[in-house]
Amino acid sequence: MPHRRGLTVRSVARGALAALLVGAGVSHVTWGRRGYRIVVPGWATRLLRTDKDAIVVASGAVEVILGVALVALPRERSRIGAAIAAFFVAVFPGNVHQWRTGRAAPGLQTDRARFVRLFLQVPLVAWAWWATRER
Repeated sequence: MPHRRGLTVRSVARGALAALLVGAGVSHVTWGRRGYRIVVPGWATRLLRTDKDAIVVASGAVEVILGVALVALPRERSRIGAAIAAFFVAVFPGNVHQWRTGRAAPGLQTDRARFVRLFLQVPLVAWAWWATRER
């Protein structure tokens, strides 16, 4: 099949995913940094032998790197997509922790919002996987 140029639904989805990752990552290391520490479970700090702030900054840096890589390294798109999907799975325990403790974080001020956020993880993983596959 010949290579098609131009925008496709999949390429728009990749661009939107990259923008989401970069935006979320920037918020983790700037304005939302303090609020996101609430999401980090205590067991994660013990396991990683660091503090909540370092975990938030590291996760933000990973988001920015993955978002930029998705755009900058098209030949590695499939691998980057798998890494993004794995990242979304890896942060899920933090979302569960936040829902269980009922603590507010940026954009998640209510119990309902925190509960609904849990179910958004599956579409995020699917989005990363689908948008980065060749076909």
